[in-house]
Amino acid sequence: MSVYIIAEAGVNHNGSIELACRLVDAAKKAGANCIKFQTFRAEKLVSHTAKKAEYQKATMGSTSQQDMLKKLELSDDDFLKIKYYCDEAGICFLSTPFDFDSIEFLNLINMPFWKIPSGEVTNLPYLLKLAGTGKPVVMSTGMCTMNEIREAIRALTENGTTNIKLLHCNTEYPTPFSDVNLKAMRTMHEVFGLEVGYSDHTKGIEIPIAAAALGAVIIEKHFTLDCNMEGPDHKASIEPDEFAVMVKNIRHIEEALGTGDKVPSPSEEKNIPIVRKSIVAKTNIKAGSILTEENITVKRPGTGISPMKWFDVLGTKAVKDFKEDELIEL
Repeated sequence: MSVYIIAEAGVNHNGSIELACRLVDAAKKAGANCIKFQTFRAEKLVSHTAKKAEYQKATMGSTSQQDMLKKLELSDDDFLKIKYYCDEAGICFLSTPFDFDSIEFLNLINMPFWKIPSGEVTNLPYLLKLAGTGKPVVMSTGMCTMNEIREAIRALTENGTTNIKLLHCNTEYPTPFSDVNLKAMRTMHEVFGLEVGYSDHTKGIEIPIAAAALGAVIIEKHFTLDCNMEGPDHKASIEPDEFAVMVKNIRHIEEALGTGDKVPSPSEEKNIPIVRKSIVAKTNIKAGSILTEENITVKRPGTGISPMKWFDVLGTKAVKDFKEDELIEL
């Protein structure tokens, strides 16, 4: 199964449906399987006293988190248009809901699964609402302990969700390489027995590529048309050309991972007789002579008796005259 690649557009549409559709086109062209947005009503998502994260302050100044998010809302009609645009473009539409009204709306427009953001893993009412729909879930796990993940999985599975995938994640923008901890993917897979992917917030593309090499079934990466646009997430995103390189490299990695069976590949089989060696005459040998280490040796090509038969050949009689470098026959 191919790695499922999500272009996390989030709020990088800056409140513009036209920009959102341009993001759809760019994500499709870059090779993403899916483009994901965020659906919310600012006043239902954050209180008027909620502070912004440091990375948001650095990019959006001193306005409140609620005011910042209010400017980034899209209406239900906007999302319907974006969903239709995605369908026409041939890319999966996805949006993460952040409140009950958004869950109810998105549940009506036939999204294939829910994407739970890291910040909602400890939100039991939210988890129960999603579980009640019975749809598959992909859950990011930034900031989480193993026990918090376990409790969220229990809440989902006991209330209607049977298909869950986890995304290892670090909720810092950008994530320092020293905090990525990709090995946690394997830990979660071993402990919970679920498929695991990776949601990336590092700079560059090498970490999601490495995650694919470690077996990530999903890769999510923040995506923008221009990292210099005004908005909270643009600087922590990558642009279309870099995203396309990431997709190409992930596809190469998954192809290179292969089946795990150690056998000669079709491309190398032709080189076996060229690169391997055979037992050959070290000197001219007369028929009937005893074959010894003084008159036989090992050289390319590998079209004769394998050197692994060395001790089977030693001590036998030459069946005919052999010239120097001629393949030995028994």
